[in-house]
Amino acid sequence: MGLSFDTISGSGPNGAIIHYKPDPETCAVVKRDQMYLCDSGGQYRDGTTDVTRTFHFGTPTDYEKRCFTRVLQGHIAIDRAVFPATTTDATLPPGFSLDILARAPLWRDGLDYRHGTGHGVGSFLNVHEGPQGIGYRPYCHEVPLMEGMTITNEPGYYEDGQFGIRIENVLLVHKVKTPQQFANVDYLGFENVTMVPIHKKLIDVDLLSPEERQWVDEHHRQCFERVSPLLAKDGPAYAWLERETSPL
Repeated sequence: MGLSFDTISGSGPNGAIIHYKPDPETCAVVKRDQMYLCDSGGQYRDGTTDVTRTFHFGTPTDYEKRCFTRVLQGHIAIDRAVFPATTTDATLPPGFSLDILARAPLWRDGLDYRHGTGHGVGSFLNVHEGPQGIGYRPYCHEVPLMEGMTITNEPGYYEDGQFGIRIENVLLVHKVKTPQQFANVDYLGFENVTMVPIHKKLIDVDLLSPEERQWVDEHHRQCFERVSPLLAKDGPAYAWLERETSPL
């Protein structure tokens, strides 16, 4: 039906501006030797999307790959999180408690980012739809994450004047089975609903644990399985998807 927000398209230094908007004085040509960040979304009759990916069309530096991989590790940690559901005495750790999972890999390198880790997404409504969130802002302290909510997972890193990195998927909060059920409390986790590959050229595979490598390969397997039937096998989009979703 249309865009869910104005696309954020930032190359090189412009990517370091979290909500960059082009103008004649600052807009830039996408270059092969720079990072490129694209945050986009659409409004559909059955839902709203919000996805960010970061690319490099040339040869990234070791430092750029390390920064990207730290962001990816935080993204994976949120995606794999399991946490207690709401109880009668309101002991649920809300979104601010999960925020550290996304930042910890960056903190180990002395890095961080100046925005929340996740926001609610409406269904054919606002792309930033409260009250739920993952982050340090006050509303993230007040509202628990509940089954059926949608929320983004979008850690990042921004090197002022150089480049920006963000990896964003939309997640659905759902119940998960755990070996035990302390105090008869249900536990929740996330289901990723964003089927877009993660740019493998920017991943420093040596920094990933075996579990993190498995997560990347499984994400890409699902992307190919769900998206490829919608594409013409002899077209460039199919070839791109097949290449980008091959195992690490």
